[in-house]
Amino acid sequence: MSAFLLLFLVFSSQLIGGLNTPLPSPIYGNLVTILSIDGGGIRGIIPAVVLDHFEKALQAWDKSASLASYFDVIAGTSTGGLMTAMLTTPHPDDPTHPLFTPSGIIEFYKKYGPSIFNETSGWDNAFPGPKYDGKFLHNKARELLQDTRLSQTLTNVVIPTFDLKKLHPVIFSNFQLKTVPSFDAKLSDICIGTSAAPTYLPPYYFENDGTEFNLVDGGVAATNPAMAAVNEVIKQQKLEKNLDISYKKSNEYTKILLLSIGCGTAKAVGYDAQVADQFSATVWAGSGLATNAYDYASKDMTEFYLTTVYPGLQSSDYYLRIQEYNLDPSMDALDNATAMNLENLEKVGQNLLKQPVYSMNVTTFQPEEEKEWGTNAKALKRLAEVLYTEKQLRLRNKSKEKRGRPFIKAVTDLFDRS
Repeated sequence: MSAFLLLFLVFSSQLIGGLNTPLPSPIYGNLVTILSIDGGGIRGIIPAVVLDHFEKALQAWDKSASLASYFDVIAGTSTGGLMTAMLTTPHPDDPTHPLFTPSGIIEFYKKYGPSIFNETSGWDNAFPGPKYDGKFLHNKARELLQDTRLSQTLTNVVIPTFDLKKLHPVIFSNFQLKTVPSFDAKLSDICIGTSAAPTYLPPYYFENDGTEFNLVDGGVAATNPAMAAVNEVIKQQKLEKNLDISYKKSNEYTKILLLSIGCGTAKAVGYDAQVADQFSATVWAGSGLATNAYDYASKDMTEFYLTTVYPGLQSSDYYLRIQEYNLDPSMDALDNATAMNLENLEKVGQNLLKQPVYSMNVTTFQPEEEKEWGTNAKALKRLAEVLYTEKQLRLRNKSKEKRGRPFIKAVTDLFDRS
């Protein structure tokens, strides 16, 4: 065999090794990469559209790219938790690829949304039980996800829920499986639990490994799960000393890159204190103000914590939040699954890509344009290049470690032997 042919075969093996390859550990690169998807019911179409655009941007670099093959962690709450499972469950026909692409998720919402939110006949606010019985969603989740468990996902996931009996959050995370084996539940059970929005869908009970779970919507704990995901990573770096997350030969922690996508939010309408002073408990509940106050507060506090983490620990260039802050109030409902609203939500996602990047001013809690970033689409394009470069770095470094000697020396040896 000629030296040229040997060189060609070795070089080809390097290229092939980078195609459709699981993401190597962050210890071989410079970043820990996190994708976070908010809760928001049927409004999950909005982040699905954004992610469809982003996956295509990745595929401009790597034709076989999937989100699970470029993010170390994918986190999601409620509808975002369902999307997380769909993006990380291995496909039965090809376990190296996910069950769903983002475009497939868009079609899922359009096809099954009306059946998931099919109102119980005669339901009103005084009706005993939730607005929807949840049977269709439960059956569909089990049908799609089958017996796949948390430990079998294509990448690490973080899915917040809230235990109604114990009255504390339950964060289903691959990182916790060694210490909490009962968290290795079926993804279908986890998804049903995180999406069980009070008054909309019934609380969900299941047992796993001798542990009982009485779950409601993860949005009770974290509508935006970004901080939960970041916390899981930092905990692994600092407390657990997880060598798959931190550098092997350094006390310096690997930087975190975070892409956080919201489901859209209508502009908040509040009340003067002098007016609210006269509200009865019924008015607070009936107006939705009590619920909305907690929802807005939770999201704003997540932004507040993240702006503390990123400037304090690393460059803010590694944090991109994409959110529609002025959603038309007619589209704000979690359960409006009419054909017209589904089409309008899809358009919101498409228009969001054309909007400039905004960041939250955590003094005024108002979004402010980041002019140097350009549009969300341009920011995602740059981010795709960063992720591709990071993965190639990891593949090269891991390959060097496996070979135990530099690639050039291996090629030189081949020439010498020929």
